[in-house]
Formats: sequence, structure tokens, C-alpha cells
Amino acid sequence: MVICEVRRLGLVAYREAWGLQKQLAAKRAADLIPDTLLLLEHPHTYTFGRSGHAENLLWGESELAQRGVTVEWVDRGGDVTYHGPGQVVGYPILKVGVPVGEGGRIPQANYVGYVRKLEEMIIRTLAHFGLVTGQLAGVTGVFVHPDRESRCAFCAPEKRKAPSKIAAIGVKVDARGVTQHGFALNVDPEMDYFNGIIGCGLPDHPAISMAELLGQPPTMNEVMDEVERQFGKVFDWEMQNATNVKRQRLELMEERS
Repeated sequence: MVICEVRRLGLVAYREAWGLQKQLAAKRAADLIPDTLLLLEHPHTYTFGRSGHAENLLWGESELAQRGVTVEWVDRGGDVTYHGPGQVVGYPILKVGVPVGEGGRIPQANYVGYVRKLEEMIIRTLAHFGLVTGQLAGVTGVFVHPDRESRCAFCAPEKRKAPSKIAAIGVKVDARGVTQHGFALNVDPEMDYFNGIIGCGLPDHPAISMAELLGQPPTMNEVMDEVERQFGKVFDWEMQNATNVKRQRLELMEERS
């Protein structure tokens, strides 16, 4: 069975994590490391992908500064999303295909298949905690549908009318066939921060969290444990926890400087 190494990094500033991804992607492309899954949290951050629209940021500079939010424009797919404490953020660094053709692109089936596997992994993770979630035709991510939300004692009324997004996905597959960026699963973040954006450019699909649906959510480590387990099942990998992750993170930061 193929090995995938898991590195749990704790709370990491977005730009630092982005730099780590780039370093690891280069190492993975050169077969210096195995496929790798980074699990972490971010401070309050809004990120815009390649399809981002500035008008989907609703808070001005003073509000952003008061709330301690940074804004980043990055090279993943999709529009704007929120990252913050209380989310399990996952960045898989994987070889998912071999570039072909004159443009050296990954076959579309490989790319879409990879995204669908990420959705399946999250759906299975949430099912472990008793939550029924699913996909939404034509939209990337994992959603809670109104028939489930209508029975939610902790959900606001507007979250009982249309599918609400519990996990966002935005990825990049580079010219070497290696993935970067990934997914953000709402465990128990400060949901008020989603009011500062039109998340993923979808005004009719509010964000929702495990805490809202369950009242008492599992711990972050419990969710990460299940993400790791389901990731291994969906991708058919043996998941191995990296040792000396703090030392490895410092080494990667030194390489960047």
C-alpha cells in the first residue's frame, strides 16, 4: 500500500503555510518525500482564488483591521473563502497524474476525480459524527441539505431554506502533477466571520458548522483523526504520522530564507 505522511502543524499563518506547500510540492515532484497531508488551522484570513471577485469581500479595511483579518490572493481555484481557528484545514501534497499534451496539463478526469475524492472523504468523516451531508450538482464543496437543517435546533432560519456549505474546497494541480491547497471543514469557527464575504461567490448558500448542527462538536483532534482515517480509505493509502514535525517545519522555513 502506498504511504501518505501526515503532518499536524497547529495554528499557522496563511502565507507561511503557502510557502511550506510550495517547498513540499517541489520535494514531492522530485520524489524526495512521499505523498503528504498537512492538517492545520489558520488565523482569521480571507483568500481569493483564481476566479475571485473583489466585490465578494463585504468588509472594508477598517473592519478587517479591527477584526484582525488578512486578505490573500492565491493560485488555487475558486472564489473567496474564510479560514480561521476552529476549522480543520487540509493541504494534500500529492502526485495525482502525469501532465500530457503540448500544454503539459493534467487530464481533466484526473483533476475532477481528485476533487470528488476530497468531497467523499469529508462526507465520510462527517458521517462518522452522525451528520448526513452531500454534494451539490455543479458546485464544489460539501453541503448540508435543508431536510437535515430543518431538524437542527441550533441553526438560524436562513440555514433551513437552501443547502449550506460545511466544507469548502479549492485546489491547484501544478505542471508537475502535484497538488496544493485543499479543503477547510467548519468544526467550530467563529461563524460571524463568514458575514464579511459572499463565500465562494454563492449568496444563496450560507456557511454552517459542525457545532451548529451538533450543539457540542467533537474536538479538533478527534476530527483530524477521522479525516486522516477516511483520507487513507478513499485514496487507498497507509497514513503515517510524521515525526519531529516542528523540526521539519523549521527546516523548510530556513530553506525559504
